[in-house]
Amino acid sequence: MRVLSIVEDSVVDGPGLRTTIFFARCTHYCRGCHNPESWRIDGGIEMSIDEMMSQLNRNPLNDITFSGGEPMLQIRELIRLAKKCKENNKNIWCYTGFLWEELVTEFKEEFAELSIYLDVLVDGRFLIEQRDLSLLYKGSKNQRVIDCQRSLKQHKLVLYGE
Repeated sequence: MRVLSIVEDSVVDGPGLRTTIFFARCTHYCRGCHNPESWRIDGGIEMSIDEMMSQLNRNPLNDITFSGGEPMLQIRELIRLAKKCKENNKNIWCYTGFLWEELVTEFKEEFAELSIYLDVLVDGRFLIEQRDLSLLYKGSKNQRVIDCQRSLKQHKLVLYGE
């Protein structure tokens, strides 16, 4: 997988202490992006899932966040990584510029498989004109913080904390 960086002890990418993987590659090109270096298709470094798991397990108290760039551009490998994280009882958050509805239609089977491992999905592109620094766990008002497991059980979108 192409990775820009792995940051330990984040407190802004979900609740509690988290280790955040910033994946390389993004095709959204959001104006005001906090990671424009992720836009390069050849950016970052190649890491195996075992190498990532070695870093993710360095602090057993940390949960996991997938961010970017755009994690969904590496969705097949992301599924394998998420499964391994769940085997280690990790809470998993994932940030994506795609909307839930786009993931369901464009990534179909892959997203159906990935979503069973995700606790929360923060969806939607960052929009600088809707930026709001007071928002919890998201950068712009258009983004949604979705409770994946409750959404799957209820067959409708359920926002985190509702």
